[in-house]
Amino acid sequence: MPVMLAIVGGKGGCGKTTTALGLARAFAARGDRPVVADADCDMPNLHTRAETDRTPGLGALAGDGPVERCLHRSRAYPGVDIVPAGRASQSVDAVALGRLARLSGPVLLDCPAGATDAVGAPLRAADGALVVSTADRQSLTDAAKTARMAVAAGTDVVGAVVTRVDGGVSLDDGGGEALSETCLVVETVPEVPGEPLHSRVGRASYDRLARTLQSRNI
Repeated sequence: MPVMLAIVGGKGGCGKTTTALGLARAFAARGDRPVVADADCDMPNLHTRAETDRTPGLGALAGDGPVERCLHRSRAYPGVDIVPAGRASQSVDAVALGRLARLSGPVLLDCPAGATDAVGAPLRAADGALVVSTADRQSLTDAAKTARMAVAAGTDVVGAVVTRVDGGVSLDDGGGEALSETCLVVETVPEVPGEPLHSRVGRASYDRLARTLQSRNI
């Protein structure tokens, strides 16, 4: 069943784009044709990471042209289609999100950081939200705020991913407790040198995450 999943997080640099691409790569390996869309119009970098052109993108989807012209085959992640931010500015157009929702495969929205108005539109359009955080207290606290925003928007929070983990993750302090009150940590991604998706250990984490989500029909 097609699903649109918002990849959200409290702070920039917590691993949202990596998580979106890692999940998409894992879905593609299972025979899906996933799409990752860059909903972070203020700081778009998905096209750079995925090695695609920047245009046409989300801005063009607000018009009447075919959706397919905005799908770019990733040169870095075979089997994954990318919708870059293009010339979209500020928050993503609801019409563009609605058109993405009608695609036949899973759609992952790489959202802006925080709990701002720019996150609201993709959250409301999505079937679910996956929260991404690093293991430090401030990041966990900010992620909890974003998770609460998703709940307030009526979007199911399917879980949290904690990235750059060196050892175990403690949810006993203030930040971790706030996050655990809103959702479960469904996967951790270890600290690895360089690009996590170029690491066997990093890829294995996202493979497990994909299996967990698919076992829940997400």
